[in-house]
Amino acid sequence: MAKISSGMNRATSAAAVLAFALAACGGGEKAADTSAAMAPAAETAPAAAVTQGPPPGAPPAGATVAMLTLGDSIFHGQAAGGLCYTCHGMDAKGGPLAPSLIDTTWISGDGSYAFIQKRVTEGMATPTAPYVAPMMPMGGAQLTPDQVKAVAAYVYSISHSGA
Repeated sequence: MAKISSGMNRATSAAAVLAFALAACGGGEKAADTSAAMAPAAETAPAAAVTQGPPPGAPPAGATVAMLTLGDSIFHGQAAGGLCYTCHGMDAKGGPLAPSLIDTTWISGDGSYAFIQKRVTEGMATPTAPYVAPMMPMGGAQLTPDQVKAVAAYVYSISHSGA
């Protein structure tokens, strides 16, 4: 996110961030995880590999630890203009604009890696209650297909880490 001018007071800054977050995020995309068990992964993320938010679990099949690291950076606004944290929180525990992403309960969809990629790509025009703001495609960022896969791998990992 662009830096806020030092001439702005805290209230104006907070209002600007909230207005942007409302425009960019929202929509509940969690629903019951219907998979019986996560497919075994070839590698797991070391604790220091992803440091911005919750510690990840293993990457989903087809993803790598490097993708988790990139996805963490996108999620937390450090790369690719990602703004996921503005609605889901720096800790990914959710808030008034968007649901938690750190548990295995999803209010829409199955929580699979493919589902999360689709949700990130397409957004969610009609949010699930209690959330009232839609999620814009790619959260309002311009992500490449590889960046979508990386942030989806990160979200999958934190929601399947057992934390």
